[in-house]
Amino acid sequence: MAYPAYVREKARELRIKKKLSLLEIAERLSLPKTTVFYWIRDLPDPEIKHRDTPGRSRARIAQGRRMKAEYQRRREEAYQRGWDEFALLAAQPTFTDFVCMYIGEGYKRDRNRVSISNSDPAVIKLADRWIRRLTSNEVTYLFQYHADQDPDELISFWSAGLRADKRLFRFQRKSNSGSLNGRGWRCPHGVLAVRCNDTYLRARLQAWMDRVRESWLDSTDTGRGAAW
Repeated sequence: MAYPAYVREKARELRIKKKLSLLEIAERLSLPKTTVFYWIRDLPDPEIKHRDTPGRSRARIAQGRRMKAEYQRRREEAYQRGWDEFALLAAQPTFTDFVCMYIGEGYKRDRNRVSISNSDPAVIKLADRWIRRLTSNEVTYLFQYHADQDPDELISFWSAGLRADKRLFRFQRKSNSGSLNGRGWRCPHGVLAVRCNDTYLRARLQAWMDRVRESWLDSTDTGRGAAW
């Protein structure tokens, strides 16, 4: 379709004088972006690439909404997958134990992270086994220790027990490390957190926790009538 010459000149004027983006010019003149592009392609303006404009702002907001909806859809799909696969996983030894541990000890404030902390090597070994098995993302470790403990020795202890690379371990002193006198009990190996960033594993894990809680309610309400 041929457009009048004055329309082309108006597009060029908006680019030169108003420094509008391609999208803004196309919206202002109600023209296809491809048409406007051919009219202004010889008018480079590097500043426009980095300048925020109403058009870019609208596009950014719209893109953000689309991405948010897409991520929510993926999380819901992962949750449904977790719900559907629970029976198969629950038939495997220690899986339900892992889920129960996560209900009691797991980190639940971030929907993008799976993490469980404990000072008991048996608990940590079980958590580590299942988290490693269920995610393809990197698993890392963070431990807290008392002031009189050697973090290098603790790294050696945990890395050997979990067969994990020492470079994956980070540590920090416990906030009460300066008040050890009079304590009747302390963590001999510190408190270790096994963790990974995996949004979709966290969604599946939520489904598994919900299934376990549902089974608890079903078993405790037998013959008494549901109160909740």
